Amino acid sequence: MAEELNPETPENPETPDEAQPKKKIKQRKNGLYPAVSDELAESMRSGWADTELHGLEPIAQAAHTAARRAALSARFPGERLVIPAGRLKTRSNDTEYPFRASTEYAYLTGDQTENGVLVLEPGTEGHTATIYLLPRSNRENGEFWLSGSGELWVGRRHSLAEAAQLLGLPAEDVRELPETLKEATGPVRVVRGHDSVIEAALADKVTAETDAELRVYLSEARLVKDDFEIGELQKAVDSTVRGFEDVVKVLDKAEATSERYIEGTFFLRARVEGNDIGYGSICAAGAHACTLHWVRNDGDVRSGDLLLLDAGVETHSLYTADVTRTLPINGTYTDIQRKIYDAVYESQEAGIAAVKPGGKFRDFHDASQHVLAEKLVEWGLLEGPVERVLELGLQRRWTLHGTGHMLGMDVHDCAAARTEAYVDGTLEPGMCLTVEPGLYFQADDLTVPEEYRGIGVRIEDDILVTEDGNRNLSEGLPRRSDEVEAWMARLKG
Repeated sequence: MAEELNPETPENPETPDEAQPKKKIKQRKNGLYPAVSDELAESMRSGWADTELHGLEPIAQAAHTAARRAALSARFPGERLVIPAGRLKTRSNDTEYPFRASTEYAYLTGDQTENGVLVLEPGTEGHTATIYLLPRSNRENGEFWLSGSGELWVGRRHSLAEAAQLLGLPAEDVRELPETLKEATGPVRVVRGHDSVIEAALADKVTAETDAELRVYLSEARLVKDDFEIGELQKAVDSTVRGFEDVVKVLDKAEATSERYIEGTFFLRARVEGNDIGYGSICAAGAHACTLHWVRNDGDVRSGDLLLLDAGVETHSLYTADVTRTLPINGTYTDIQRKIYDAVYESQEAGIAAVKPGGKFRDFHDASQHVLAEKLVEWGLLEGPVERVLELGLQRRWTLHGTGHMLGMDVHDCAAARTEAYVDGTLEPGMCLTVEPGLYFQADDLTVPEEYRGIGVRIEDDILVTEDGNRNLSEGLPRRSDEVEAWMARLKG
C-alpha cells in the first residue's frame, strides 16, 4: 500500500494560503520522499479536465427514502434531527476498516459515504431535509493529492450538485456543519455512536433519553419492509443461493485445505454480486458446528463430517440475506446425522407454518421448540412430559438459541425496537424474519450417547410475511435431507 506524500496536511484543508501560495510543502517525516517543489505543486494545480456529471437520475430508492423522512418528520415535529453516517475506523496504524454507513443514515438517504450527515431542520410546516457531505477535493490547495482523504488516494466522490440529483435532497459541505450545530437552538436529537465530532458539537443540547427515542423509532420503522426492500432482500438471497452452490462445487478443495477455502469461495460471490458479506460467514465443519458463531474458519474439512454453513450476501443497498444449511461433506448423511438433521427439519417446518399475519412473533419459536423437545424426549435424552421440558427450558441445553430474528439492512435488524413492538409483537405483511432451529451436541457432552457428540445441525431460511401467510425467500436451496443429497450430487457432477 502506498503512503501519501504529506500526512501532516490536514485531511480537509479549508482554503489555500493566499499569503504564501508557493510555500514549500513539508518533507515527509520518515524521509522516504523528497520535499514537494514549488514547480510540482504548481503543476498539480492545473491541467485537469472537468469531470462534473450532469443529468443524473435519482437512485432507485429515492422515493422510498423521501417517504421515510416524511414519516420521521411527522413523528418528531419541531425538533432538529441529526443522523450521521459515521467515520472511518482505524484497523491498525494508518489503515482503516472498509467503511459501512450507519443503518439509520443509509435507510433515510440511500447514501453510503463516510462523514455524511442527514439533518432535518424544523420549520413552520414539517422539516427541511439536507444532506451534508464532503465536496470534491480541492485542487488549488493540494488537498486532492496530498491529503490521505484526497480523491487521488481514495477515488472520486460525487460533487454536492451530483449528490443532490442522485439522492433527491439538497447537499451542503459537511465541514461547516459542526459549527452550525454548536449555534443551533431549540430541541435536538442525534443518533449516537457513529460520529464523535457531531456528538461533541451537540453535547450541551441533547440527552441520552431523547436520543434513544429517535433510535428506537428508526429501528421500529424498519420492521415492515416496503417493495424496494423486499426486492433487495430477494436479490440478496438469490446471490446467497448461488454462493452456497459455489461452495458445494469446491468441497474437495476445502478438504485439501481448510474451512478458509469455503469462506473465501462464498466471499467471492458476495463481492462480485453484492457489496460484501452481511456478517462474518460461519463455515463450521465437524464439531465446530456446535459453536454458534464459529467465524475463525481455520479447521479441517473431513469427508464423513457435516459442514454447517451460515452465510449471507449483502446487496449494494446494504440489505442482507441470512441462510444456513448443514451439509454432508461427502454428499451423504450417516444414519445418526440424518436422524438429527430430519428432527431439525421437522422443527423448522413447524416454525415456518407459524409465520403468518396476525400471529405473534414468538409463535414460530414456540412451535419449533416444541418439536425439538418432543424429539429429545423420544430419544431418551430428556424425561417427559414435553410440557414439563418446555416449562423448565430443559431442551435449551441442546437448542441453545432463539429460533429467529428480524432481517433487513442489519442481519439482526430492528434490534433497538421495543419488546412490545418486536419480540412480544404481532406479525404484519412485509415483515421479514429468519426461522433457524438447531440441535447442537457438544463434543464433550457426556449426557448424550457418544454417537451424538460433535454433531451440530441448523437450518435457516428467510421468511417474508405475506397477506395470506408467508413466502420462503430462500426456497431455492433444498432443505429436506434427501433433496440436499440429490442437489449436492448434481452440483458435484
